[in-house]
Amino acid sequence: TVKSPITAARMVMDKSEHVMLSGRGAEEFAEKAGCEIVDPSYFGTEKNRSRLKKAKENRGKKSMLGQPGNVDDKYGTVGAVALDKHGNLAAGTSTGGMSGKKYNRIGDSPIIGAGTYADNNSCAVSCTGWGEYFIRLGMAKAICDRVELIHLSVDDAAKLMIHQKLRDMGATGGVIVVDKKGDFSIQFNTAGMNRAWYKSAGEHGIELYGADK
Repeated sequence: TVKSPITAARMVMDKSEHVMLSGRGAEEFAEKAGCEIVDPSYFGTEKNRSRLKKAKENRGKKSMLGQPGNVDDKYGTVGAVALDKHGNLAAGTSTGGMSGKKYNRIGDSPIIGAGTYADNNSCAVSCTGWGEYFIRLGMAKAICDRVELIHLSVDDAAKLMIHQKLRDMGATGGVIVVDKKGDFSIQFNTAGMNRAWYKSAGEHGIELYGADK
């Protein structure tokens, strides 16, 4: 198994003509590209095994609006968005997925336009949440389109998608967004989302909960 999927994703971008690889083909490509390969047991901990047991017990439960009952068993998403001094925007998202998922399930994180998107003409977006809903919304691309095509600010575009569109589907999650001017927005409809930012002038911040915003 590839130790660092986001490194493998960069290799796909830089060293292949493709946008996405999956399964055994992706692992073979990553190994040939020099990515570190580890035994699947590397990722297992007693805490995660406990979460898996809980997820199996809750499997099949759904909330009133349809979001699966084990939504809290989605862990480990790390995202970053950046604007460099040349005006280039970039986004990256890496996730541990969710406990108890079906074999070969693919979430939003690797899907360009759903969990991750960057375009120098609009903005860079990284998402976290229940992936199926972010895929249905085309979340990351939807935010960028609203910035580029109808000239919403990144803050207004992110708020619309998280606090209206995602909420109306009965789902939870969050996004981090930065545009070509360096304006950024962090939006989520959960109790908290660990987040941090840094600007070239030295301004920075680290926050955990909604009250910190």
